[in-house]
Amino acid sequence: MQKQALIVGISGVIGRALAEKLQREGWQVSGLSRGRGAVPEGCRSLTADLTDGDAVRAALAEEQPDALFFSVWSRQENEKENIRVNGGMVRNVIEALGERLKGSHVALVTGLKHYLGPFEAYGKGAVPVTPFREEQGRQPVDNFYYAQEDEVFAGADKYGYRWSVHRPHSIVGFALGNAMNMGQTLAVYATLCREQGLPFIFPGSPEQWNGVSDVTDAGLLAEQLLWAATAAEAANQDFNAVNGDVFRWNWLWPRLAAYFGVEAAEYPAQMMPLEGRMQDAAETWREVAARYQLREADITKLASWWHTDADLGRPMEAFTDMSKSRKAGFTGYRSTLDSFTQLFDRLKAEKVIPQ
Repeated sequence: MQKQALIVGISGVIGRALAEKLQREGWQVSGLSRGRGAVPEGCRSLTADLTDGDAVRAALAEEQPDALFFSVWSRQENEKENIRVNGGMVRNVIEALGERLKGSHVALVTGLKHYLGPFEAYGKGAVPVTPFREEQGRQPVDNFYYAQEDEVFAGADKYGYRWSVHRPHSIVGFALGNAMNMGQTLAVYATLCREQGLPFIFPGSPEQWNGVSDVTDAGLLAEQLLWAATAAEAANQDFNAVNGDVFRWNWLWPRLAAYFGVEAAEYPAQMMPLEGRMQDAAETWREVAARYQLREADITKLASWWHTDADLGRPMEAFTDMSKSRKAGFTGYRSTLDSFTQLFDRLKAEKVIPQ
């Protein structure tokens, strides 16, 4: 029989890539979301406020997935609220499905804030030695990732499913309407630099500019999620999920600039975050979109300056080890430069950025 997947957060960059991968592999895919973004073609769309347990139960009344995937979060004003809201969303879905999850697989996507702490705690505690390894465990700080994990673990004990946790770094992938996407944000930024004749200035910290880093191609993460849902070796395990190569931004930045035909500036005398420099970007982008007949004139649906600033502004080196996945049988790999340029090519083909 055709396998059934339920993706919570299907309209995001991770959910979209996973839905496309599962459908290529013959799965039937349903997606639960707040209804703010487009669901990939061929998927069944389910809409509910994930913080409303009754609404979630109603939306999932007929669902019986072989695999349930969580790739969802809602930003709140502080970490205690992040814990309450984001942990509650995971719990609401698990409780709505209840005994129907018995024998299935539940996968949760979190990220490197598992090791670094949440945005508010960057650089305020002891950061594990790089590369980050799954055995390093949790930081002694409030973190909504831990709350989400605990809901998945509690549900496994209660309903008898197997689980996996996946920790990507910054995601590079395609998703319209999902602005918290570093690759897409950098594409919009580079386009604005080209249109205005401005230099392409790295917005992040010197530690990120000079240190070793890695990123996660959304397609590779989708491959790992599918592998974990079907491989016995992945049951009840946590895994880092990155491309498998490493780089320094001072190497990659000029190559991204060359793709767009813009000048790659030297590292500035001080950090120059995007959020502070993009105050007039919305109007400029509307003009660019009209000039090139692009499909989205609202820059807030394409770029998130604060989120990319947070990714690139970390005051420490951040990259991960993939040995645990490799030993368990997952051998997926991406070239990071290819991840970016292939995304940019798709953004052009989809008329999101100009040729």
